[in-house]
Amino acid sequence: MILPVWYATMVLLLVAWPLHNLAVALAALRSPREHSPIEQPELVFWIVIPALNEERVISRTVQAALALDAPQTPVRVLVVDDASADATPDALAAIDDPRLHVLRRELPDARRGKGEALNAGYRYVRAQVGEEAAATVLGVIDGDGRASPGALRAVSSAFADPEVCAVQGRVRIHNRETLLGLLQDMEFCCVADASQRLRDRLGSVGLGGNGQFVRFAVLADFGDAPWSSCLVEDLELGLRLHLIGYRIRYRPEMTVTQQGVTDRRRLVRQRARWAQGNLQCARYLSGLFGSRQIGSIGLLDFLQYLIVPWLVVPLSMLVLVVGGTTAAALASRVTIPGLVAAPQDAVWAVSLWIALLALPGLLWATVHRLRYGDEPLRRCLVAGLAYPGFLLLGVLATWLAMMRYLARRNSWAKTERVTEPRAAGHQLPKDVQPQHRRASRDAFGHVDPPAGGET
Repeated sequence: MILPVWYATMVLLLVAWPLHNLAVALAALRSPREHSPIEQPELVFWIVIPALNEERVISRTVQAALALDAPQTPVRVLVVDDASADATPDALAAIDDPRLHVLRRELPDARRGKGEALNAGYRYVRAQVGEEAAATVLGVIDGDGRASPGALRAVSSAFADPEVCAVQGRVRIHNRETLLGLLQDMEFCCVADASQRLRDRLGSVGLGGNGQFVRFAVLADFGDAPWSSCLVEDLELGLRLHLIGYRIRYRPEMTVTQQGVTDRRRLVRQRARWAQGNLQCARYLSGLFGSRQIGSIGLLDFLQYLIVPWLVVPLSMLVLVVGGTTAAALASRVTIPGLVAAPQDAVWAVSLWIALLALPGLLWATVHRLRYGDEPLRRCLVAGLAYPGFLLLGVLATWLAMMRYLARRNSWAKTERVTEPRAAGHQLPKDVQPQHRRASRDAFGHVDPPAGGET
């Protein structure tokens, strides 16, 4: 008997999700390792840190950024204080280092979004670099971000290719003691990392808000304001660079850690902002379709992450209808052929659904354990089992984003930071461990960490 088309479609969608995750994970494992060129380009790095009420984290972030300075990768740090009302200015004033620059913005010009703060920082750096603009790279690290020691060597090696205009690093969560923190870490350093490794091969790497580095001369192509008011100004900048024909590379050797959101309410609000930003970027779809600079496979990847947010709401409504119909049918013991199994097969059918829903999370939990080894297997498996619930929060966030987008409500409050204990945090993954203890202490505030394992 030929299955009804709609039944076959449901089965296909259910099976496609774990298969997609498996395909991405396997493709990432096949990513080629590139050797750094013998001669590194002579570059000067300006790291811009947008800061709004960052008193709890800004000192560590600035010290970590200054610690990236090396003879081959000289660093200047610019903090754009966007009219902070807390002790952020005092924390910055306490750092006595000539490599640190502070740009204080005042109301009403301040607090117009991260993009405007970055634009102000860009114009400040432009006035400082002068004739060195061609050899200058502008990096963006958030107020809670800390790059791994030696990270700029990986960035510099990517820029040895003159066709590369921007580099994105890997992101990890350093306060992952809770289950929610570990889930965010798994999302960034496993799912997003695997996706970016694949995009590096397809030519569709996206820029993130933390750990992005762009040639200063390329930013000059966009005039006084390279970043826009889009809620995902980083992603939008990457799209604009791709449309012009520039190449963006992903360097997982360059790792930036950041704070994870500490409760579900803040997580939904944060992801709703990101989802609304993705909805705003849909205006670039026509340009992507008509661009001769983007290959067919890369175009499919762009379409996937620009169109999927628009499909979440109708698909989740379909799931609710199917779930309600199934529950009603099981309660009334009425079998609906092709949709609701007979009572004797219900246990088997439900078990199959649960298994298929759980497989992707367990896959990424295994990847996390094997690749990084800095979390116990038990914790990874628990996070893997909780992964579908974590994604459900993302679905709720997309609903909120859609309602705000349709209502044309674009203002958002930034994510609130939490206070970190002096010895808090986890070690970096093995492939980005600092070369000596002094660098580790400067960058992360660790006190004599053990050589391997957790702190």
